[in-house]
Amino acid sequence: MTHQKLELTWLGKGDQPRLEPRLLLLEPEYSHGDPNAENILIHGDNLLALKALEQQYTSKVKCIYIDPPYNTGSAFAHYDDMVEHSLWLTLIKQRLEILRRLLSPDGSIWISIDDNECHYLKVVCDEVFGRRNFVANVIWQKRTSPDFRATLGAGHDHILVFAREFEKFSQTINNIPKTTDQISKFKNPDNGKRGPWVSSDYSAQGYRPNQMYKIISSSGKEHYPPKGSCWKNVEEVFLKLKTDGRIWFGKDGNGVPRRKLFCQNRRDKSLGLGGLTMK
Repeated sequence: MTHQKLELTWLGKGDQPRLEPRLLLLEPEYSHGDPNAENILIHGDNLLALKALEQQYTSKVKCIYIDPPYNTGSAFAHYDDMVEHSLWLTLIKQRLEILRRLLSPDGSIWISIDDNECHYLKVVCDEVFGRRNFVANVIWQKRTSPDFRATLGAGHDHILVFAREFEKFSQTINNIPKTTDQISKFKNPDNGKRGPWVSSDYSAQGYRPNQMYKIISSSGKEHYPPKGSCWKNVEEVFLKLKTDGRIWFGKDGNGVPRRKLFCQNRRDKSLGLGGLTMK
């Protein structure tokens, strides 16, 4: 039986020559500042520069951001943005393969791109990084006024985000220390052992049949989702949250259910939430 894999193919794929190891040479006349600083500004072909970085930085880089040519067909003074499509794919794949080797196990790469090559680039990244390591396609608005030259103008560009190893990356993202002002909003009105917390709305917009159940508060009052909404989780997850002391019905026990978010962040997949929760 022949095992096949889903991939994007193009003319010249896999034909690029093997690169030999490269060295970076220091140019003292162009150096500035602390000679022992870890910052490096490299002048030259970016593929050869990446190959040289492999010697010292393989599996050590936490975050990479690149802004490759969008291949729009425009003419720029310092680089060619009119590369034949197959050649563009070959050039970007070569560089992505080295960039992946530079990433630490919990590292990530963020790639700016527009509609011209975005969806082809996504498939190439799936091959290089693994589809399971895709994090998100971040959309950002690049214009607010309409483009009258286009039949349907694109008002946004993309940032494709991939992790080296998604599970390790997902354990480190969002761990930004809280500010004093943020911490001051956390209270502990029920004197719980987990310490200060804030509450959040437990309803969500939309209709999902398995999230339209009855909730009985600690005082015995019945609650249903507000009109046009459903509960945030299925009943099984809600019951786990309630048993774990993460649901708040107000001081008198009659209030609509609210989710308790504790001051310390952590991942808690044991509750079936599949993402960031609050301890």
